[in-house]
Amino acid sequence: MKKAALSLVSYAMVVGVALLLALNYHIFIVENHFAPAGLNGIATMIQYKTGFSISYISLIINIPLCALAFFLVERKFAIKTLVFSLVYSFAYLFLQNSGLDFIQYNAKGHDTIFPVIISGVISGVVYGICLKNNASTGGTDVVSRYINKVKPETNFFLVTFVLNAVVAIISLFVYSDSSSVDYKPVALCITYCFISNFVGNYIIKGTKTAYKFTIITTHAEEISRDVSEKLHHSATQIEAFGTYTKAAKHVLICVVNKHQLTDFKDIINSYDNTFSFYELVNETYGNFKHIK
Repeated sequence: MKKAALSLVSYAMVVGVALLLALNYHIFIVENHFAPAGLNGIATMIQYKTGFSISYISLIINIPLCALAFFLVERKFAIKTLVFSLVYSFAYLFLQNSGLDFIQYNAKGHDTIFPVIISGVISGVVYGICLKNNASTGGTDVVSRYINKVKPETNFFLVTFVLNAVVAIISLFVYSDSSSVDYKPVALCITYCFISNFVGNYIIKGTKTAYKFTIITTHAEEISRDVSEKLHHSATQIEAFGTYTKAAKHVLICVVNKHQLTDFKDIINSYDNTFSFYELVNETYGNFKHIK
């Protein structure tokens, strides 16, 4: 029952961010003559040149991609991506024909950086929530996921960067008139991609960052007591020995909050025969209350 509820929440979030992205395109992107990231950027340029709606282009591209992803990547990922694509496409089509043009932010070629920043942040939120829910916005995200599965050694973000770079180069010719070359659309596309990737990565990593300490010591009991009493944390102890001295050692592993970093260092520094290092933990999760 709980699993079904979580699945329903996950699909609801995918639907919600699909509606948000459609609104983002209608208000901030289309009227300001720049191409956003990925195949949606291609769709935006096609609509700019021909008037053929982004909605139809998205469906034409993403339905076959989702079908391929269903068999070649992962079924749940493909289904959620298809749900996102359908909701996004029909929502944008509705907005496009709703007469709600008065809500659009048209910078008219001046201070276009502002709608780029806003739309980049919104898109980053959308991308991050999609990926955390095992979905995507379609297009290049599906292609990158497939390439990453076939060749796991391939850097996912490198593939995405190359695809977005192609979009940026194409936008140079689409938005420039015949009399001159305008590099502004390229700069706007790059700025949008940078902001959306930054925000998306921040959401994926999560805000529950912490520090994992690994301590090699002969004072395991004392350090464990101090950590428990002063920081209200526990630790995991592993028996070990030094390969050089062959002496018995203890290894303690403990994860502490960011604001406890200095206090933890002070505890470590108060003991001799103790060596420690720490690593940044992007997110902590689990049912800690039931750990014995």
